[in-house]
Amino acid sequence: MAVSTSFAATFALESPVRLAAAEAARRPMVCAPNRSSLRLRRGGLASMLRCEVGSGEAARGMSQNGRVSSLSALEQLKTSAADRYTKEKSSILVIGLSIHTTPVEMREKLAIPEAEWPRAIEELCNLNHIEEAAVLSTCNRMEIYVVALSQHRGVKEVTDWMSKTSGIPVAELCEHRFLLYNKDATQHLFEVSAGLDSLVLGEGQILAQVKQVVRIGQGVVGFGRNISGLFQHAITVGKRVRSETNIAAGAVSVSSAAVELALMKLPESSHGSARMLVIGAGKMGKLVIKHLISQGCTKLVAVNRSEEKVAAIREEMKDAEIIYKPLTEMFASAAEADVVFTSTASDSPLFLKEHVQILPPASPEVGGLRLFVDISVPRNVGSCVDELETSKVYNVDDLKEVVAANKEERLRKAMDAQVIIEEETKQFEAWRDSLETVPTIKKLRAYAERIRVAELEKCLSKLGDDIPKKSKKAVDDLSRGIVNKLLHGPMQHLRCDGSDSRTLTETLENMHALNRMFSLETEISVLEQKIRAKSHALQMEHGRHLLEHLPVSRVRYIDVGEGTEVLRWLIQMQDALFGIAAPSISWFSPARVPREEANKRNLVTADIRTQHSQIHEDH
Repeated sequence: MAVSTSFAATFALESPVRLAAAEAARRPMVCAPNRSSLRLRRGGLASMLRCEVGSGEAARGMSQNGRVSSLSALEQLKTSAADRYTKEKSSILVIGLSIHTTPVEMREKLAIPEAEWPRAIEELCNLNHIEEAAVLSTCNRMEIYVVALSQHRGVKEVTDWMSKTSGIPVAELCEHRFLLYNKDATQHLFEVSAGLDSLVLGEGQILAQVKQVVRIGQGVVGFGRNISGLFQHAITVGKRVRSETNIAAGAVSVSSAAVELALMKLPESSHGSARMLVIGAGKMGKLVIKHLISQGCTKLVAVNRSEEKVAAIREEMKDAEIIYKPLTEMFASAAEADVVFTSTASDSPLFLKEHVQILPPASPEVGGLRLFVDISVPRNVGSCVDELETSKVYNVDDLKEVVAANKEERLRKAMDAQVIIEEETKQFEAWRDSLETVPTIKKLRAYAERIRVAELEKCLSKLGDDIPKKSKKAVDDLSRGIVNKLLHGPMQHLRCDGSDSRTLTETLENMHALNRMFSLETEISVLEQKIRAKSHALQMEHGRHLLEHLPVSRVRYIDVGEGTEVLRWLIQMQDALFGIAAPSISWFSPARVPREEANKRNLVTADIRTQHSQIHEDH
């Protein structure tokens, strides 16, 4: 069979090149299986191209319209493949599992220690569609914040990564995770930082944890401009909400309410000198001690059955002097206390009327009235003690009223906080949107500077070499001043930070107009550079591995006739995007090859199947 110049091809192309290839595929084809094939798996285009050695009659039957169609398909292929993601703005995503949606057993497996956050960021940013990342891992939540080139693919890759690192199946993760995008993701982090998503509304520990994310992220490559800006803005929001709404004021737990109630009943002047006694060093007793210390208490007595728990609390809370007393010295310790907190598991009361009436009065600084704050169920202090003029008893029911009132007040403050969060979310979104115009601003300034320098050199050359330095500087300053004044207007219309009534749409229209007027779009877009760099790094090793296992010894020449340009471009496109070369393929024209040599090669067929890379997929 003679080697001809015909191009017989069948395209089975996935998006984004399906429509472009369809036109070329309508041309006359002579397709048949061949014993020798070359399969190249190249990330980036999902295609199957069969180039057959056809007859001379088929070549003579091709019309001029076919040639035009081939070139048209080529141009469409170039445009659609190169612009796949460059016109899409990257998205901020949060994939999270919190105490509201996920059991503690699962959160324990997902937890990442702070020391491992940089490694996690690096691994996340090595995923195909992830540009930036941050990890917020606490006892109550595990949240991954990313900037993704594709929302769908980004979520899938991060979820797979979480499954791999935790050992939890993807299906199980999907049952408990929550997903938020862009503005919703931003607003969620601001609410978290403000304490609105915490079990205790307005608690302050989460703000410190958000600050820790920023501190650890500094210097980590994947903790980029968008994610860094998001978390820094979240810190600002958290501070502003607490300062303007005072949402953290008022106890909302039994232990904190017990301390708050006791201090409310004591004269304010005695807060620093009142003698405090805590009976019971279990979970609730420890929390009472913690809240007392947070309110400025520097010395207290803890009564417990054994000393081990008290010693552990003393080791953890070194800001105050905690004195241990055994249970046998409980009444003696109560005699020396002004406020007695009880939190034990005793089935019977520890203090009855006959026990308390023999105790000496409380110190004059507190008015001689001893307070018993009982947070135990069953109660540790009998109600009969309240009959004594020297004592006053408060139990859990009294504390519940305080907690309920404080929670209601915090909910009102949370509504005020939402107004602040909405305002700050708009400011952050405006800042992020304004980043789109940064490349245009830089290119416009560079364009103006090139003109200024060129015209300045012309002017100085005409003035001669003997012009004084002072005059040169004056001319240079004049040129800079003119350029800056001319650029001031355009630059103002390229900024959209929420400080004026200009909308993002207007700003982007101005950007596109300037790009057209000054031909600023000739440079490859910033996003396209990122895509190509990521694609190159991720696909290089994979592509080389595949090429090492190709049956290239049996295929040296490919004759595709009229389709040579399309096939050559397809392979060069892969080379440009992913750095995968195909040195074993040689191109030839039948007119330059002797017939006997061509006949030796008449079994040559290229069956090129290129894997559709995830980098070009967006369902």
